[in-house]
Amino acid sequence: MPTALIADDERLMREQLRARLREVWPDLEIVAEARNGEEAVALTAQHHPDVVFLDIRMPVLTGVDAARRIAQLPTFEDAGGWPGCEIVFITAYDQYAVQAFEQGVVDYVLKPAERERLKLTVERVRQRINDRAPHGAGGAGASVDAPLAAHTPQMQQLLQQLAAQINPQQPPKLQWIQATVRQAIQMIPLEDILFFISDEKYTRVQTANMEALIRKPIKELVEEIDMRLFWQIHRSTLVNIKAIAGVSRDARGRQLVSVRGHPEKLEVSRSYAGLFKGM
Repeated sequence: MPTALIADDERLMREQLRARLREVWPDLEIVAEARNGEEAVALTAQHHPDVVFLDIRMPVLTGVDAARRIAQLPTFEDAGGWPGCEIVFITAYDQYAVQAFEQGVVDYVLKPAERERLKLTVERVRQRINDRAPHGAGGAGASVDAPLAAHTPQMQQLLQQLAAQINPQQPPKLQWIQATVRQAIQMIPLEDILFFISDEKYTRVQTANMEALIRKPIKELVEEIDMRLFWQIHRSTLVNIKAIAGVSRDARGRQLVSVRGHPEKLEVSRSYAGLFKGM
């Protein structure tokens, strides 16, 4: 049975959407409701729903910022097989919804939810869930045929654009990374960075000529750098698009990204495998 979470700070809107979903998607189970973006992220991590309906404007954390954090939640390898979720934005602001819809990586519902429009959204979401479902005898954890909506460069770029529209006063994107190189602090231009790799405490910054360390996790970098320049290929890895030389597979079938100017190969997690579909 497919599951969903509804996040909206207006109780009447949550009740109305729940009632409409019962009409157009009767086998959908609403496992939780959130009153703000922070609750939405926490409840998504707890319940692992297939679909998250997010109001764009919510207190504490906007729906857009919540979507960005949800995209960084553990999947597949470290969450017992959870394949992530589809995002549907709920909004009374048509200018945001149209931009999101035209890019084709996310769907939306305008307030108040109308039955026919919601039915169309449900059909699209169900199709995307089916398209990325594991096939074959491997069951959960088998390779996916399509990337998750939240794990595509298009989605990350879209969320950055929407965040800028909702909060035009937010700081500009980073142009430089301040990092520790041996005992010195250096300013590294973003375009010189080949990739970022995080572990539990540090993020490694790799250029063609040096390696540096910063205390900033990938989930924060995704919000602070221009994601038109980097692709996320793993929950702990960002790679400069211009530095990608090719993709190969190892003996276990894992995708490995070759990087120009560096011998290291970067593993692509299964959640992001659809980025290089067919390779």
